Amino acid sequence: MKVTIYYCTGCRWLLRAGWYAQELLQTFGESLEEVALAPSHGGRFEIRLDQEILWERVRDGGFPEIKALKRLVRDHLDPERDLGHVDRDHE
Repeated sequence: MKVTIYYCTGCRWLLRAGWYAQELLQTFGESLEEVALAPSHGGRFEIRLDQEILWERVRDGGFPEIKALKRLVRDHLDPERDLGHVDRDHE
């Protein structure tokens, strides 16, 4: 599976997109084929897993907390996987 993070270059969201990519690779590196950063414009910030939109800034009200993003990705890749402290903080 491939994660693509579209980010607005004019809004200077590259660092945020890069941080999300790094966190996803650290957590799911063995399970993902690729995490790609895709420059965009017009305030776009969107995270897709293959072709499914996991998060869209306007639709979902801002940027995801990293814990929420990891849970979304986990729920698609391996719903039974324990994310350690990410899951325990949620309880």
